[in-house]
Amino acid sequence: MNILSELLPSNIANINKVQTLNLAHGHIGDTEAQHIANALENNTKLTILDLDYNEIGAEGAKYLADLLSNNKTLATLNIGNNQIEDLGAEYLSNALQKNKTLTTLNLFKNQIGVSGAKHLAIALENNTTLTTLELEGNQIETLGAQHFANALRKNITLEILDIRSNRICNDGVQYLADALQVHTKLTDLRLKRQTKGMDSTTYQ
Repeated sequence: MNILSELLPSNIANINKVQTLNLAHGHIGDTEAQHIANALENNTKLTILDLDYNEIGAEGAKYLADLLSNNKTLATLNIGNNQIEDLGAEYLSNALQKNKTLTTLNLFKNQIGVSGAKHLAIALENNTTLTTLELEGNQIETLGAQHFANALRKNITLEILDIRSNRICNDGVQYLADALQVHTKLTDLRLKRQTKGMDSTTYQ
C-alpha cells in the first residue's frame, strides 16, 4: 500500500504543524509528490523533508521546487535515490535562487548530468544559505566539475560538496583545486579516487 495514502489523510488536520516529514522508501512518484507539495503549502513549521529512495521524476521535482520557492522554514531536503534527471535539477536550481532557508540539499543518484550540474552551479552563484550539496552517484563528469568550480569562485556559504562517483577526471579535480584557492568557506570536498590504466585517473 502506498505510504502517502496512509499518512496524509489521517494527519491532514495537523499537517501544517509537522516539523519533520520522513517519507523515504514510500513508493512515491510524481503524483504523490504533487500531493505532498500541495499538503505542505501552508506549513510554517517544516524543517526537514525526507523523500529518499522513491520514484520521483522531473515532474515531481517541479512540484517540490514550487514548494521550495515559497517555503520559509525548510532547512533540509532529501530527494536522494530518485530519477529527477537534468530537468528536475533545473527546476530545483531555479527554486534555490529564491529560497532563503534551505541549508542541505541531497540529490544522490538522480541521473543528473552536465546540464543539471550547470543549472545547480548557477544557483550556487546566487544562493547565500545552502551549506551542503550532495551529488554522489550522478554523471556530472569533468565539465560539470568545471561548472561547480566556477560557482565556488562566487559562492560564499557552501561548506560541503559531495561529488563522488561522477566520472570526474584529473582536469575536473584541478578546476576545483584552483577554485578552492579563492573559496575558503568550503571545508569538505568529497571525491573518490579510482585509477584507470597507467596514466589516467578518474574520480568515480
